[in-house]
Amino acid sequence: MFDNLHEECGVFGIYEPKSSNVASSTYFALYALQHRGQESCGIAVNDDGIITYHRDVGLVHEVFDRERLNKLGKGNMAVGHVRYSTTGVPKRHNAQPLVIRHVKGPMALAHNGNIVNSFELREQFELEGAIFHGTNDSEVIAYAITKNRINSPSIEAAIEKAMYQIKGAYSIVCMSATKLIAARDPNGFRPLCIGKCDDGAIVFASETCALDSIGAEFVRDVKPGEIVVVKDGNMTSIETHCGSKGNLCIFEFVYFARPDSIVDGASVQNARHRAGAFLAKEHPVDADVVIGCPDSGLEAAMGYAKESGIPYAVGFIKNRYVGRTFIKPTQGEREDAVRIKLNAVKNTVKGKRVIMVDDSIVRGTTSSKIIKLLRDAGATEVHVRISCPPFISECYFGTDIDSKEHLIACKMNVDEICKHIGADSLGYLSLEALRKIPEGAGCGFCDGCFTGKYPIEVPKTFAKDKFETKLSESGKKK
Repeated sequence: MFDNLHEECGVFGIYEPKSSNVASSTYFALYALQHRGQESCGIAVNDDGIITYHRDVGLVHEVFDRERLNKLGKGNMAVGHVRYSTTGVPKRHNAQPLVIRHVKGPMALAHNGNIVNSFELREQFELEGAIFHGTNDSEVIAYAITKNRINSPSIEAAIEKAMYQIKGAYSIVCMSATKLIAARDPNGFRPLCIGKCDDGAIVFASETCALDSIGAEFVRDVKPGEIVVVKDGNMTSIETHCGSKGNLCIFEFVYFARPDSIVDGASVQNARHRAGAFLAKEHPVDADVVIGCPDSGLEAAMGYAKESGIPYAVGFIKNRYVGRTFIKPTQGEREDAVRIKLNAVKNTVKGKRVIMVDDSIVRGTTSSKIIKLLRDAGATEVHVRISCPPFISECYFGTDIDSKEHLIACKMNVDEICKHIGADSLGYLSLEALRKIPEGAGCGFCDGCFTGKYPIEVPKTFAKDKFETKLSESGKKK
């Protein structure tokens, strides 16, 4: 219905010194990470080496109730996952955590990111006799670890070896019979942090907001390339693959992460305020009011208003009860569907020149509908300001931009886009300003979707459903 980018995934892991209800802690953490993935979710609990798990398609509160959490039992370790599919269809068999039972012991794995050489690795593993049950790249990671585990002294050594094979973005939390392990790819494309609780619990999470949800204190971020191992309450680190400052996805600060999170040393909320302030400097315009498009446009709108001196006001009310299961409208009902999910506040915009700040324009279909909402509510002018540069290239590392043909900026220039969406003016944040918004960040950034230049070699062709396509073609041959 809306053409915003989808989040990647969220991962969480917890170790408790004593057996306790870690499933509940994981549930609350996944709730805090729900914005990162809304297709499926799952929790795996380790009780003295026995891993019990449940996963399914749906939001956290749809998949888990108190009875289901109780069935997971008590234990001293758990791993959780919320998913948006960047490879593999949104079906139950692709939900995570993946649970592997092997002669060397069980393993549960949750992954955020996208492996650029997963197709080639899977084909290689299948020719060696491997059997895959799903169609996502996370299963390739799990098999690489399991295969290396055969001749490795420990699971962390197997992960260390597997990291030489897998290329791309991966922040993973992995649980064996006795250990909880977190690992981040050498470029640190996706966030991953460490926290501690007063009772000695150690946790890993995609964002600090998940730590806050269970009362954990932030310790530090997992370094790009680092493997962190927790056993019997002791935390050790393997830094064989470390050395790079990292290339975190800069869109975490524009859209993906929650405003109350701190990602690699930078406040997400502050970054969005700074984006709005830079927009006001780069694209000033006479207007009466500044509004933000919920949710990630709100903070940038506040920054624009403060810098420009133009009053900020609430311009839209978002229906919080329209969720994933909202009926998909027919073509003739799409305009009504937008009105159901988002409604303009007439008292704010009627008879006024409006600056609307949003996080991005992907295809342009939603922007035109939202601008029409404002005009129907009485806005005399609508000036659109976007808190990132135009998307001009694919993302290979965990977001769902898989083709330039879906990007309006690859078909039109700024003036043409402005006319297409029905705005009076349109201004994008410059690439130079974008790189300055994460104040205090201790890492470098990947901005390939805005530049077409990536930190590592990427595939010549890429398709989100590449594994399904291969299976379909194999079936036709048979």
